[in-house]
Amino acid sequence: MPNRRHLLQAAAAAAGSLTLPLAAFAQERRFAPQPGDWRTFEVTTRAEPNLAQGATRVWLPIPSIDTEWQRSLGNSIATNGNATRVTDGREGAQILQVDFDASVQQPFVELTSRVQTRNRATDWQHKTPARLDAADAAYWIQPTKLIPTDGIVRDTARKAIGDARTDEEKVRRLYDWVVANAYREPQVRGCGEGDIKTMLETGNLGGKCADINALFVGLSRSVGIPARDVYGLRLAPSAFGYKELGGNSASLKGAQHCRAEVFLPARGWVAMDPADVAKVMRQETPTWIKSVQDPVVAPVYRALYGGWEGNWVAFNTAHDVALPGSRLGKLGFLMYPIAEDKQGRFDSYAPDDFKYTIVAREVKA
Repeated sequence: MPNRRHLLQAAAAAAGSLTLPLAAFAQERRFAPQPGDWRTFEVTTRAEPNLAQGATRVWLPIPSIDTEWQRSLGNSIATNGNATRVTDGREGAQILQVDFDASVQQPFVELTSRVQTRNRATDWQHKTPARLDAADAAYWIQPTKLIPTDGIVRDTARKAIGDARTDEEKVRRLYDWVVANAYREPQVRGCGEGDIKTMLETGNLGGKCADINALFVGLSRSVGIPARDVYGLRLAPSAFGYKELGGNSASLKGAQHCRAEVFLPARGWVAMDPADVAKVMRQETPTWIKSVQDPVVAPVYRALYGGWEGNWVAFNTAHDVALPGSRLGKLGFLMYPIAEDKQGRFDSYAPDDFKYTIVAREVKA
């Protein structure tokens, strides 16, 4: 596999000779999400595990984050099973659990969540000091099963931050390191697994959002900076002309996407998404772009350090998720529908076999 850093350096040196369509330069001027009006969406997930054998249990993630950039307005449920609202028991991730008796011939559940979202962007020119209490700070730097914070993870982070002294300087260097070294690998199933130790030990830093953003989170935690993944779903096309940064509202069963946050004392929780920078570099154009200075990539590289577009809803920030009532092991994260029957767990990355659909529609508040 070619050395990613050498590819980037070579591409950066050649960037000045590239000739790009005018549309790319239009994107350069346009992509700068700023906080604005709230958008209201209804998101409907319907699961029909009709190939199940015997009693079946389904779990659906419910949007459970209320912040200055997202509001949960309520949920409605239709099912011929026994529905219960539960949590992961650790971080408060909200989950709809539905049990189907073996006698139910055509099990189904339909969850409709009404949410409001808006763009999010950090004003780097003005500080807004914030405080994270000691218990929360300790929680958000602890390791998880797939995100260790010692060994090769910590060694990599220390090399990446070099002589940076402040948390803000360290985060900037970690973001740049991830963008320069990790890359989008379209062949990875779903959103990836987020096993960052294996990524670093093998030197294979290709993956998708759950891999690349987990790498950023793990590196940050390993040097004492509170960080977390935020798991969710793209709801609508990007307003800024990037086809890879939006979802098709009529069919969102492959639109799951996780983002990341870090806590900076002078800023509070700050949005990050190096994985989407990698996605634009690899998939936005027919040619794999290797430089963040490219006019197509540059605006995304800048904006996703501290910002998100509000065409996405967050479900939760939970790692190592123990599903209530599950007979099987923990999940690394929860942003897909999950189901189990007596034969085991369904493949959430195969929505047509599992038989679930997700759609969204934008509505007036």
